[in-house]
Amino acid sequence: MQKAAFDIAIVGGGIVGLATAYQIQQEFPKLNLIILEKENELAFHQTGRNSGVIHSGLYYKPGTLRAKNCVSGRKQLIEFAKANNIEYDICGKIVLAINKQEEERLKFLKINGEKNGLIGLKLLSSYEIKEIEPYVEGVAALWVPESGIINYKAVCNKLSKRIVERNPNSKIALNTKLLDIDNETLFSTKGTFNAKHSIFCGGLFSDRLAKKDKLNLDMEIVGFRGDYYHLSEIAKSKVNNLIYPVPNPEFPFLGVHLTRMIDGSIECGPNAVFTFKREGYQKTDFSWRDTLEALSFSGTWRLFINHWKFGLNEYRRAFSKVLFLKELKKMIPTLEMKDIIESRSGVRAMALGKDGKIIDDFKIVKSKNNLHVLNAPSPAATACLAIGDQILQHVKKHFNLEIK
Repeated sequence: MQKAAFDIAIVGGGIVGLATAYQIQQEFPKLNLIILEKENELAFHQTGRNSGVIHSGLYYKPGTLRAKNCVSGRKQLIEFAKANNIEYDICGKIVLAINKQEEERLKFLKINGEKNGLIGLKLLSSYEIKEIEPYVEGVAALWVPESGIINYKAVCNKLSKRIVERNPNSKIALNTKLLDIDNETLFSTKGTFNAKHSIFCGGLFSDRLAKKDKLNLDMEIVGFRGDYYHLSEIAKSKVNNLIYPVPNPEFPFLGVHLTRMIDGSIECGPNAVFTFKREGYQKTDFSWRDTLEALSFSGTWRLFINHWKFGLNEYRRAFSKVLFLKELKKMIPTLEMKDIIESRSGVRAMALGKDGKIIDDFKIVKSKNNLHVLNAPSPAATACLAIGDQILQHVKKHFNLEIK
């Protein structure tokens, strides 16, 4: 067991925690930082299980932190990738309308994206769609040239390397689970750490970490699992880059899409179903604590009531390859059952208020000497460096640090 002192402790070794540490260390290289990660590798949960998409900022309400951080963060992410030889591809994507109603929504999406500063957005005819994605069928589409793909785990590994290079006294502690907090003392499975300030980037457990820090919350994290398929070697030639459906404004998810990964494989998904375990990546995973906590929260039931039809359809598709394929065939009609192969899954941390409404924007709050990232929804991976810079501004304002 060890006892060590640091200027700032960052709890959580996902992309938000690492980007935060990187931005702080770049600004203040003499600060000694420690990153506590409970797993034996970085980016094990949400970061390492997302779709690898570099989001453009198309969907988010203008003026929100999601919109601002996505656009700013995307530019910073690309510059970081260039400087650190991380493979990426700004390949563009199409948002596909399969009927006239969806075609009308494309016009509003284009206006929204332009308000967020996107350039090159173009409405496509059915003929123009074929020039980009020959196997896709639709009445219209929106071309989004600033979307791309990257390996976020590779980004995290490079961030961690740059952090300790900047200050060899800064540490990344793996297999170190936080157990409790008492002012400046952090109790963990690897001993006790003293830090003048702590920044909590706990993702799926951000609410529980806040409660350990005696923070009163009016929200809770509820997990939603997303299952993926991938296309067979023969079928993957039917997708060139990224193909998204037009999102239904009544539902809180973007819908099943097709994504070319940086290794050339094609993923299909994810769906979105309530999970009975926060880190439950299998369909039968279950945790009594996670389930009871979620189902005893009033916001969960209000969400279910408001979106019961959507939730039922998602559950049916989660256990039916036939229904999953049916959804994909709306975009690529020639896909067959043999073309899609069960793949991985991930769990999304959804922050819910007591009224059952999803907290859409990033939420960072101060508690005594600490900061808590209570909500970092998609596009958090794309926006990680912008979020890190935002947290850096909080550090400058609220932390009492003797910075030389």
